[in-house]
Amino acid sequence: MSAETPVQSAGTFTRLRLRFRDWRGHRPFWAGLFTLLGGVPIAYFPYATLKLGHMSIAMATTAGAGSLIIGVLLVTLGLTMWFQQATRIFAGVASILLALVSLVVSNIGGFLVGFLLALIGGALALSWVPDKPQAEAHGHRESSGGPAGDGARKGAAEGTGGEAGKPHPPYEDGDLGEADETRIEDRDRGHRVG
Repeated sequence: MSAETPVQSAGTFTRLRLRFRDWRGHRPFWAGLFTLLGGVPIAYFPYATLKLGHMSIAMATTAGAGSLIIGVLLVTLGLTMWFQQATRIFAGVASILLALVSLVVSNIGGFLVGFLLALIGGALALSWVPDKPQAEAHGHRESSGGPAGDGARKGAAEGTGGEAGKPHPPYEDGDLGEADETRIEDRDRGHRVG
C-alpha cells in the first residue's frame, strides 16, 4: 500500500452493527428486551387456539382482557426502558408488579414463561446504572509522564532510603505520591484522609 491509496471505509453492515452497539450501550437494552418478550406470552396464550388434528384446544379464560392489558403494558414498559432511560426505576417496579399480577390473571403468567421474562427484565431495569463519561469518572488529571516522568520518586532511582538487601519503603513520611493520594481518596469515598 502506498500513502496515496484511499482508506476503505467499513461496510454498511459493520457501520450499522457498531451504531446499534453504541445505542444499546447507553440504555438498559436487555431489561427492555426481557420485559417486552415477557409481555408477548402473557397476552398471547389466553387468545391462542392449539389445533391437534381435528381437535382444538383453547386456553381462553374469563380474564382474557386482563391478560391482554398486562401484556400490552409490559411491551410498553419494555419500549419505555429503551427510549426513556430516566424512567427505568418506575418501569422496572411496574414490570415486576405486573409480572406478579399475571400469575393470578393470565394462565399462571403465560405458563411461567412471560412471568419469568418480565420479572428478570424488571430486575435488570432496577439494577442498570448509566455509565459516567471517562473524563468525568477520572477527573481531568494530567498524566505525570509515566514512570520516568516528574511523578517518579527520586529516592528509589538514586538508591537512597535503605541498606543493601533490605526493601526500600514505598514513600517517606508525609510524602504521598499523586497515585497514592488518589487511592486513599477512592477508599474513603472521595474524602481526603490525611
